[in-house]
Order: sequence, then C-alpha cells, then structure tokens
Amino acid sequence: MEVTVTGDVTRLFRVDEASQVGQARRESTALAQTLGFDEAACGRVALVATELATNMLKHGRGGCFQLSGVAAREGMGVEICAIDEGPGFTLEDGLRDGYSTAGTPGTGLGAIKRKAQVLDAYSDAKGAIVMVRLFAQPRAELDLPYGAVRVPLHHEVVCGDAWQLAIREQRVTVTLIDGLGHGHGAADAADAGTRALAAASGEPGELIARLHAGMSGTRGGAAAVMQFDSRTGQVRFAGVGNIVASLCDGDGVRGMPSHPGIVGVQFRKAQPFDFPNATGKLLVMHSDGLQTRWNLRDHPALLSRHPRIVAAVLLRDYARGRDDACVFVMRLGAMQ
Repeated sequence: MEVTVTGDVTRLFRVDEASQVGQARRESTALAQTLGFDEAACGRVALVATELATNMLKHGRGGCFQLSGVAAREGMGVEICAIDEGPGFTLEDGLRDGYSTAGTPGTGLGAIKRKAQVLDAYSDAKGAIVMVRLFAQPRAELDLPYGAVRVPLHHEVVCGDAWQLAIREQRVTVTLIDGLGHGHGAADAADAGTRALAAASGEPGELIARLHAGMSGTRGGAAAVMQFDSRTGQVRFAGVGNIVASLCDGDGVRGMPSHPGIVGVQFRKAQPFDFPNATGKLLVMHSDGLQTRWNLRDHPALLSRHPRIVAAVLLRDYARGRDDACVFVMRLGAMQ
C-alpha cells in the first residue's frame, strides 16, 4: 500500500440553532461531491451530517462541527467530528435504538452507525465527541487509523501549521510543520515545506534537510519528522524547533526531543533519535498552538478510542487560542 496525503485545513463552524443544521448538511454533501462520491454515497453523507448536527442541538446544547477529507486505503473519504457541550452518553447506550436523553425516539445514532463506515465517540464532563467517516465504497476496512486537525487562528482563512502522511509498504512517515507566526507568511512557509516533501523519501534527518532547502526564502518554522518501520517496531525521529512529539501507552508518555533552530533559516544538523519497541503505541504530534501539559491518563479510556477522537479532545481542552493549531495522532503498527 502506498498513500501520500497533505492535510487540508479543517472546516469548523458552530451548530447552535436549527438553520445551521442545513449548513452542516450542505457543506458535508459538497465535500463528498468534490471527492467524487456518487449520488447514493452523497445521500449517505447528507443523512449522517443532518443527524449529527440535529443531535448536537437536541442533546448536546450545540457545539462545534468539524469537517474534512480523510485519506483511506483507497481514495479519500468524508470525516465529520461533532463536539457538543451536553451531558454526554456512553456509546453503547447511544447506539441502542430507543435510547434518548431528550425524549426523542432515540434512533439517530443507530441510523448514523448503519450509514457510516467508521463511528466512535467519547464523553466526559465537558460534553460528547462523535466522529464518523464515510467512504464512496461503504467498506469499513478502508479506514486508516489516524486522526488530524489543522485549524487557523480565529477568523483567518489560511493556516501556518501543516501535516503530511506517507505510507510506503512497511514504513510510515509523518511530518508536522509550524510556520513562524500565523497568517499568510506562516502558511507560505508551511506550504513550501509540504511541497518539498511531496515526492521525497529518505530518513528523517534527510527529510529535515529537504524541508530546510524547500523553506529557504520564507520566514521558516519548526518541523519534525517521525518514521515508523513496522518490520522492526522502531521509530526514528528528527525535529527542529518546538514541535511536540510523544509516544503514549498505558504506562505514560515518552517525549521525543527536537533540536533548536528554524527550518528554512538556520539550524545545525538535525541528529535523529531512535525509539525501539514502538508497535502499538499512540503517536501524538502537535504544534505550539496547543499547551504541552496534557496527559492522556487524565482522560479515562481515551487511549483506547480512535486517534481522531484523541486529536479532538486535545484540541478542545488544550488549544492556546492565540495561534494556528495542528494535531496529528496515529496508532503505530495499525496502518499496514
């Protein structure tokens, strides 16, 4: 399997009133059409988007609707993440037809499960998060178990943070870039970096050098490259600047260090670091748009959820709110 994808900016908007349910349906359907879904598949997307947005109003006191394309083992899919501010629920209860927290028939989440290829949810005192993925061909096995969110600073239309995922047989490479500052200058730097890696291969240290050359002439930024080899179970990591990268499991969090400097401007050689026995661990990488004081053990059972749920919780609870933000989460060894 070979996959290369650079993440688009995640579309975010509030659903706080009935008219915004229509917006959720229209934008989700438009994305599906852009991705080449046929009429029947677009109908599935429209139904799921409507149910999710309606549930946010009826049961969750409104919230944030996140929409993006998502890479699959074949082609692209539609991903919706609904983050509400209600009392929450357990996924097992919510999927049972007839269960409701608002006196409704209680068939919405069950209908979503029947139409979507991937469904997961998480609930805590701050509300519920429901994530779905739909593919043009309704096959759950197309899912790639990663999760990513890329959002600009409030009211800006471009994002200076970027991520890229490349899968080549037994090797998975994840790159995260944070252009200095925010706005168009930061976005230009990040875009130059992703273009430099579009067809590149090599070890993380070599890829950092390619990023440095590609981002030369821009304002530069921080960058990190994680490479996982499923044959050996080893992670090799190289980074420059303040990208946070961690390997997480039930025993805790192990950070992966970066070197000082600015990619595209000036830094010394980015010596890579090796981390053995990484199979099964959860990779978390994010820009400085998030605080660094998070710990997944503070969120009961979150470690076992889909990586996209983990990314949503981290953004919801730890975003600084004064810079672009990018989060990438992946379960190592589950891609091949």
